Amino acid sequence: MANVFAGLGEKGRKLYLYEADRETEFRQVLWGDWLSVDGEEPDGWLRIIWSPKINPKTVYIRKSDTQETRPLEIVFLDVGQGDGAVLITPETGADEGVIVVDAGKGDNMERFLNGRFKAYRGFDFDSAVITHSDNDHYLGFGAIFANPKIGFKSIWQNGLVERPISGKWPKLGPSLPDPVSKITYFTELGETYADVKSILPNPAANAKFSYPKVLQGAIDNPKVGQIAMLSSEHGQIEDGRSYIPGYAPSTGRGYTIEVLGPVVERDGAGKARLRKIGDFGETKNGHSILLRLSFGRFSVFFGGDLNEPAERNLLMRYAGLDTYPRVGSPEYRMMVGKVAERFRSEVMKVCHHGSEKVTDAFLEAVNPACFIISSGDEEGHVHPRPDLLGRLGRAGRGASPVLLSTELQRSTREKADKALIDDIAKATEKLAKAPTTAALDAIKADLRKLAKTNVEVYGAIYLKTDGKRLITAFKIEAASDTDKWFYYEYVMTATGELVLID
Repeated sequence: MANVFAGLGEKGRKLYLYEADRETEFRQVLWGDWLSVDGEEPDGWLRIIWSPKINPKTVYIRKSDTQETRPLEIVFLDVGQGDGAVLITPETGADEGVIVVDAGKGDNMERFLNGRFKAYRGFDFDSAVITHSDNDHYLGFGAIFANPKIGFKSIWQNGLVERPISGKWPKLGPSLPDPVSKITYFTELGETYADVKSILPNPAANAKFSYPKVLQGAIDNPKVGQIAMLSSEHGQIEDGRSYIPGYAPSTGRGYTIEVLGPVVERDGAGKARLRKIGDFGETKNGHSILLRLSFGRFSVFFGGDLNEPAERNLLMRYAGLDTYPRVGSPEYRMMVGKVAERFRSEVMKVCHHGSEKVTDAFLEAVNPACFIISSGDEEGHVHPRPDLLGRLGRAGRGASPVLLSTELQRSTREKADKALIDDIAKATEKLAKAPTTAALDAIKADLRKLAKTNVEVYGAIYLKTDGKRLITAFKIEAASDTDKWFYYEYVMTATGELVLID
């Protein structure tokens, strides 16, 4: 069956599939949605088979509201407290690439992958990226890597492979002070698959610790090709820059994914090492894998869990400075401008879930028009921090920078189902007086209903671009098939000015 993709309506015009009368709206569609074509009517409408494998239905759309190609798509999942994103390339068929960047802590990523890809392409993915070893970024990969039906050509990690031992610093392996600078560096990195296996030689020991256990699942999975390091010097190197292999300029895809961090420093013998940055948590977070996707006129920056000391280190490294300049000085402005040449992006996945522990200089260097924050309820970090939101608005590009948050975009029921709880209580009292199998089964069924998630609409944020236009979209809280999506559309003018279309 042939297919087309939903187009992008002019100046934010919403697009719909229609019933047979071609007036009654059946469902709102978003730019890039896959549409199975059953035929074309003489008046320029296409017959679309909606849900062709489950309860198929014939609906209609104007041919002029469709296109033959699809945009590149990034889905920033609502994984609760944590990060999880899926990048889907614009190619189709065997050329389609799927990259999973972090997977949160629970099973939201696993459920998304199953729902999105099972029906049409299966689970042979390009790569998974574990930005660093905080469990709200990697733990969701546990069930995914351990599933022999799910494969990745490559699993990328930042080189600091945690050992299956107790404590903090020993987990990151041996460290030594540099004889000249006296800076402490971690010297045994998981650069190659062989290195990772050498660091994690004992499956029984690995099973007792969460990060080693997740990687052991990947080691045991026959559909995983390799587990290796990704950094400023580990990747596909072209013109002195590092890219995710297969996504460098020479591949001719029309878009690239550059690796900006962690920044590797070499010792006197040329061996790769990563410096100690602050305390244990700051060091792990500060060496997050940082990615910058560039497609045509737009760039998207993935900020991992960067923090103040890590950002200052990056700013100095990319500006070629040995010391951090005084805020507001000419050297400071030079540093921000120099770093902007590599980091400036239209969209930024905000560092560390909206923590306030970031530098204004780094935000100014990235200077996005749209910020995306991944955070969750019921956590003790108070993310995103209210003062950080104000700083983002100040550092953003244009008169009205857009701030999107998976937590704020989510819709939940204000209260649990009180009526159902009352019914269960009454049924339990009756059961105690006159036990029957039927009454017990009814209570069990009601308890299953009560156990369902309180989330009505998850706060996933969708980004789509063809290099000329870009949208960021999220589902409207009131669940409706005909009023489903709200989105912001951006274009870049010929003079390089970013414009948010009203």
